[in-house]
Amino acid sequence: MNKIFVWYIIFSKKLVAYQREFHALRERLRAAEHRTLQRSSELNAILEQFRRAIAETNGSKDALSNFSDETQKLLKELARRKPLQVPNIYHHLPHLLNNEGSLHPAVQVGQGRTGVSMVMGIPTVKRKVKSYLSETLHSLIDKLSAEEKLNCVIIVFVGETDIDYVNSVVAGLEKEFYTELNSGLLEVISPPASYYPDFSNLKETFGDSKERVKWRTKQNLDYSFLMMYAVNKGVYYVQLEDDIVAKPNYFATMKNFALQLATEDWMILEFSQLGFIGKMFQAPDLNLIVEFIFMFYKEKPIDWLLDHILWVKVCNPEKDAKHCERQKSSLRIRFRPSLFQHVGLHSSLAGKIQKLTECCPFKTEGMHNIDTPLICVFWLRYLSSPQSCPCPASVCTCVFIKNPSLIGRFLFRSGNQEHPGDKIENTTVEILPFSDAELKTKEKYKQTEDRFYKLAQFEKGVAEGTVDPAFNPVVAVRLTVQKNSAVWAIISEVCMLPLV
Repeated sequence: MNKIFVWYIIFSKKLVAYQREFHALRERLRAAEHRTLQRSSELNAILEQFRRAIAETNGSKDALSNFSDETQKLLKELARRKPLQVPNIYHHLPHLLNNEGSLHPAVQVGQGRTGVSMVMGIPTVKRKVKSYLSETLHSLIDKLSAEEKLNCVIIVFVGETDIDYVNSVVAGLEKEFYTELNSGLLEVISPPASYYPDFSNLKETFGDSKERVKWRTKQNLDYSFLMMYAVNKGVYYVQLEDDIVAKPNYFATMKNFALQLATEDWMILEFSQLGFIGKMFQAPDLNLIVEFIFMFYKEKPIDWLLDHILWVKVCNPEKDAKHCERQKSSLRIRFRPSLFQHVGLHSSLAGKIQKLTECCPFKTEGMHNIDTPLICVFWLRYLSSPQSCPCPASVCTCVFIKNPSLIGRFLFRSGNQEHPGDKIENTTVEILPFSDAELKTKEKYKQTEDRFYKLAQFEKGVAEGTVDPAFNPVVAVRLTVQKNSAVWAIISEVCMLPLV
């Protein structure tokens, strides 16, 4: 028994090391893929310049004589081709053709860092009441380790064309975040005035006022500019806002969660349920998202457009709405609890008061955990969103224990002071012994097909009890939901005491 236990410990450690190496390899492959896409984009840009050169020469021999024989040959071949008319960004934003610099930042401050794991984008505009940008940056930067600061980029997008205002923002950030700007961790950009179209002729839709339609239309363009700037910088892109507070260890949590889902075909990982905060995308998907936004940027707000992309990808018009929601949940995966809290009261839209905050604020009071348990977020996501739960029952979560442990008592408590009704019901507590070959208590407890033993049932949101010494050491503790939950649920306390 002891030899098996020692072997299991050694094997577990090796398995963890192999998993880390595998995830690191996947990340390097993603980085290589991004570099390939970047080179392809650069080649396409050169090709576009050639085509423009052809158009400008208009067949003039004098103009063509400035090019080498090889270049002239290439230009003539391009000119002779009669391809189909391929739609591009200029079909949706024709005003960009009026100025060659329309897609180049008017202001660009920073070191231009690339090749990182994660890029975080923060759009900000001039607020009439209060700016939260400085507090947001401090919250994000102060919670990064030294290693993490080398593996990410934070891009502040100042969505204003008043160059004096933009320069004042830059000056303030240079004074307060000089080290971060100089190291490459922080960058600041702003678009040229020619990037924006004429907003005076926008159609009022969905009952929105003219001012609100203009605000949401510009917001779509701001997000698109930021995404286009960020697409070749890293593996993942996270959309944030300029009035948030980040939870400790947020960077590692997001990265590890994304790596855990590396084999799944996800499109959006949500680390906050509010607005456009904490939305993670894989960098290659940004091109599709930007193209879609450009097609409908005047029609609907950004969150609606993102939902439409998911609908187009996986929803069957012949199926009902519930089926569609289940399908979309495979592409849009929510992590709980939230890693970002919204703190801004005054919206960037004049006169709008934003009182929304996370329903599950990240508090740690009352939490008593042993060193290593990790609550699986998949079950929390399903239980907390019963309207889109893909599983009618038997949805599980595990409190995984990295090494087999001796557990004497356990306590799971759900609901909290802010949300006392968000309790877990119809759920059993189950454990997996390291070995049950010599167990003499099998008859006392029901055993599942996968060797777990049922120890307790949640009652009034609480499950507690003792663990029979015969079950120890324990490999895992699991909560299994027997029925769909009609309400959101919050696990507020997890306590497992060692066997004495």
